[in-house]
Amino acid sequence: MLNELPQPIANSPKKGATFVHWLMAVPFTAVLGMEVAFYCFRISFLGIFDSSLLLLAVASTLAGMWRRLPLQNVFLAALGVAIVGGGFSALGVKTGLPFGPFLYTSRMEPLLFNTLPWAMPIIWIIIVLTSRGVARLILRPWRKTKNYGFRNIGLTALLAVFFDVALEPYVFQVKHYWLWSLTKLPVTWEGAPLINFLAWGLVTTLILFFIAPVLIIKKPRSKMGPDLHPLGMWVGCIVLFGAGCAAEGIWPAVIADVFIIVGTMTFAIRGAFW
Repeated sequence: MLNELPQPIANSPKKGATFVHWLMAVPFTAVLGMEVAFYCFRISFLGIFDSSLLLLAVASTLAGMWRRLPLQNVFLAALGVAIVGGGFSALGVKTGLPFGPFLYTSRMEPLLFNTLPWAMPIIWIIIVLTSRGVARLILRPWRKTKNYGFRNIGLTALLAVFFDVALEPYVFQVKHYWLWSLTKLPVTWEGAPLINFLAWGLVTTLILFFIAPVLIIKKPRSKMGPDLHPLGMWVGCIVLFGAGCAAEGIWPAVIADVFIIVGTMTFAIRGAFW
């Protein structure tokens, strides 16, 4: 089942799903562009922009998936990511496992069950599902190979780690959404312990094994071209992180963001149009 073979031919986009997709994608792009511009011109903006951007991002991500999958499958996948990812985030803030010791600041309130910020399940959905979409683009030339499903899971986990590498300096040093404590191993990436990135990869892998059955297109359908929407979402978010870090002078993070964007786009576009 995980190998996703044979890979059925995708369906042409559903009109309702396509309408909702654009209805969410256009304002998401507009708000994202405004936030990047505000960082570039050193203009202060209200925190409501962050909440709006997050909600539009998850809505656009799910609407984009709806064009290829039944709506119930999309919701089941999102629910699975939210429960598992959110559960590990709640465990992490209570015990320090598996990400390392950290705590959420008041900027992440309100909290669910007095523990988990409302935004964390949404962040997990965006990262895991957009990373999977980018992985599908990169691996598109090999989608009919025997081990495609396992390769997709491994590459998605790696892309989720890259996304978190870009995210951590932004949320920790620019937005101050959570704070990291020192660990026994003093090596960190802009304040985040290295165990955090390993944990993101492992948790993402676990999530993908859990939700894989509902993400497989099971019925033969008419052919569609490569779906570039997840790549746009994924890269757009990292551009925002880079702009925020540049505004605060966190140049190692900016350089890392540039390498992540260029490398990922190169492989994704090559895979999409090979």
